[in-house]
Formats: sequence, structure tokens, C-alpha cells
Amino acid sequence: MHSRFSLAAAAALLSMLVAAAAEENRMAPTDRPVNYEAFGAVGDGVNDDLPAIVEAHAFANAHGLAVKSKPDATYHLGRRALTAVIATDVDWSTSRFVIDDRDVENHRASLISVRSMLTPVQLKIDRLTRDQRQLDVRPPRDCWVRVENSQKRLYIRQGLNQNDGTPQRDCFILRRDGSIEGDIDWQYDTITKVEALPIDDQPLTLRGGIITTHANAMRQEKGYNYWARNIAITRSNTTVVGLTHKIVGETEVGHPYSGFITFSRCANATLRDCQVSGHRTYSTIGAAGKPVSMGTYDISGNEVVNLHLVGCRQDDICDTSRWGIIGTNFCKNIVLEDCTLSRMDTHQGVSGEYTIRRCTLGHAGLNAIGRGTLTIEDSTLNGRSLLSLRGDYGSTWEGEVIIRRSRWIPGCGAKVQPYLLSAGNDGTHDFGYPCYMPRQITIDGLTIEDKNVPDGYQGAYLFSDPDGGNSPGERPFPYRLTEKVTLRGVSTASGLKPRVCPDARFAERVTVVVEK
Repeated sequence: MHSRFSLAAAAALLSMLVAAAAEENRMAPTDRPVNYEAFGAVGDGVNDDLPAIVEAHAFANAHGLAVKSKPDATYHLGRRALTAVIATDVDWSTSRFVIDDRDVENHRASLISVRSMLTPVQLKIDRLTRDQRQLDVRPPRDCWVRVENSQKRLYIRQGLNQNDGTPQRDCFILRRDGSIEGDIDWQYDTITKVEALPIDDQPLTLRGGIITTHANAMRQEKGYNYWARNIAITRSNTTVVGLTHKIVGETEVGHPYSGFITFSRCANATLRDCQVSGHRTYSTIGAAGKPVSMGTYDISGNEVVNLHLVGCRQDDICDTSRWGIIGTNFCKNIVLEDCTLSRMDTHQGVSGEYTIRRCTLGHAGLNAIGRGTLTIEDSTLNGRSLLSLRGDYGSTWEGEVIIRRSRWIPGCGAKVQPYLLSAGNDGTHDFGYPCYMPRQITIDGLTIEDKNVPDGYQGAYLFSDPDGGNSPGERPFPYRLTEKVTLRGVSTASGLKPRVCPDARFAERVTVVVEK
């Protein structure tokens, strides 16, 4: 019996030694970038490499090492509900990744999560006022901060996707000296929740990679069932550069994705020189019990302070079978530069700076809700309207709109009646906040390509019918109208001068100044 025990113990010890030796051989060195193959990745596009990728990044995070993949490898990310946590620089160069969403364990799980390793900070903030610039709070380092008042609801959506709104909230950067970056949009006499996430001093870069998603074919007749299977970024000071995302295998049925590249709950997020893809539009039964379109954003931003897109590209930006490429909520300061994309959309508000510079936007156009200064310059827009203020959130833009040296091709050249600013609010719905048209609109250099027009066309309109024909006395939630429009250097292909609005009463109430 003693002999049998000794043999068993010896065998167990030998097994442990062999396993330890194998583990030592496969562990990456700590003086160079980590590679996936050291942790068992095959890179043949068939075997599931996600477990090895998860392990490789865990090792890299623990040792503060960058990760570099094999340029000629194709990594399959499998069906399992695993998430690789990235906290160090990554260079995917020309490596390929395959995501097959036809059979997965959990469609709500992200495949990649870019996170900070810093511990959240406990802060006490009792009150905030609109546009406040300083707090008597000194965090140990700069933080992304979110405050909420659960006792008040805003963005009470109207229409086929109607809802009862979301709790009042703001996100901003709180510096070590107590100064605030990011306009505070609302008044907070009560704050029921405060989150503070430290901002890493060092930037993180996720570089390269060619990723192909085999799209889901999920059937669900009613409601939305959003998919993740994506790259979710919650670390501040993060840049994604040179990444390509492709979509294949879309069928007659499917459900939307919440965004393949998503930035949320962070500050100073940049997407640079990336190639993204539009997704097919599907239909479902919405909250009002009627069919509604549902679509996928390949890029999304939620509660981001300083979101910057530079040199990002998309093919077929005038393909109306594809959903608009970007959706955002609750952001502060969004800038797009040198991009070619089908749409830029802000759902539940952007404030501060909202700038479109040297960009081309496609069929879904430029949408806005929020406040601050919205600037379009040196750009070409193809939406049915040059700018659309979303009616489901009250068509509100509290501030100024500036358009410089730009070109507008209504409806990507389709036969449409052009309305430069599309807005509609009949004053009968409470969105949770006062609603405004832009106080002042300044156009300094705009060419309207109104070549393909309906029969009887008499020229583009500056505005659609913003108040739906209601008189001021019938509006329990009044919509404050534009005060002044300044036109300078506006030309049309048709040769017809722009008119103010189909509603003569509105046209009489707005001041339009034409300058040479």
C-alpha cells in the first residue's frame, strides 16, 4: 500500500513538473512584446484562438507589456463568451481576425474590452449648476465623472420608438485642481449618483487589424435584441488607428449590433484612419406597436468627453439599404475631420463643440440634438437635409449653427425637395426640457446642387415646417424658433434663390439677412 502510494505520488509529481515546464516554455518573455502564439494561438482562421488571446493580454497587462500579433496570421475568435481585456498598447498590423456570429454562446458579450487598470475614485458632489466650471473637490488625479439625478427624467422620446426617458445625467472631466472640462448641461439641486473613473496619464494605442464579422441571422419579430461581439473601449486617452472592419453574410433576417467599435464612459477617445462598414437595415415592431426600422452602428459613443474621428472611411455612403454608420448619446465635444461616412448622428444630446471639418457625409446625413456651437466647414453633405434636428427628441439645438465653404447634394442627387434645416416640434409633447431651434444660423459659402428636382420646383427651403402649423397659443411646450439667419455666398445649381419656409407665418417671424 505504501509502495502504491509512492508510485501514485511520484506520478503526480512528475505530471506537475511536466505541466510546469510546459507552462514555462509557453510563457512570453518580459522584455519584448507579447505574441498570441506563445499562449497557444494557431492563427489558421479555423481553430478557436480567443482563449489564447485572452490569456496573452492578461499576461501583458500583468507585466505592463505591449502585444504584437503575427502579420500573416488569421485568428478565429470562436463562439465562446470570453472577453480579452486590453490595458496595454496593441499592434495587430496586417493580422486578420474572424468573428462568426452564426452560432455563439452569448451575443451580448464583448470580444475585446479596452480598460483602465486604475481603481475608481470615491467623490462627493452634492450640487451642480449649468455651465459650472469649478468644484470644491480635489480628486487624486484627473477623472472622467458622471453625475445623475434619478428623480428627473429627460429625453422622453416621441414617435414609434417612444419611451419614458432617461435619468438626468452629465459627464465631464474633473481636473486635480477642481476645474471642469465639458459643459454641464443641466441644473442639479439633487445628485443621486456619482461615478469617477481616473484618467490614465499615458495614452493607449490599438493599431491595425483586419476584422471580418459573419453577421448574425437572429429572428425576433418584436422589439430589439442588440448584439455586442465587439471592441468595447472604456479607457480614457485611447486611440484606435488603422483598423478595418468588414461585414459578410447578412441575410434577410437579423438583429442590430450596438456598435463594433464602441467608446463609452471615458474621455479623449480617438478613431483615426479606420475603415468601417455599413450594416443592412432590418425591421421590428417598436414600442408603439408598429413596424420600425432597426439598424446597426459600426461606431458608437456613449457618455464620452472629447470624441475625435480623423480620416475614417466607409464605402458606398449613398447606399440607402445600409444603416447610418455612427450613433452617439450624452457626449461632450465631438469633432470629425477628413472623414467619408454615411452619417453622423447624436441621439440623446451633444454639447459644447460639434464640428464637421473637411468631411463627406452620405445619404443618412448629419443629425443633431443638444446645445453649443455646431460647425460645418469645407465639407460635402448628401443628406435629404443639410442638417436634421431629430424630431423624436424635440428637434432641439440650443445655440448657434455655422456653415462655411461647403457643398450640399440633397438626397445624394435624388429627386427631392431640399430643406436645409429639417426640424419639427408641434409643442404638444413634453421631452423633459425646453426645446430650441438654433438661435442664429450663419452660412458663409454654400453651394446647393439642386439639379435633380421635383416637377414644379421653385427652389430650396431654408427650413421645413418647424411647428407643424400650430399657432403659439396651442403649444403647452413651446418651441423657441430661430431668431436670425445670415446668408453670404450661397449659390444653387438651379439658379433659384432659397426660400425661407413653406409656412408663411414662420417665414414672417425669422429675420433673414443676405450679405454680399
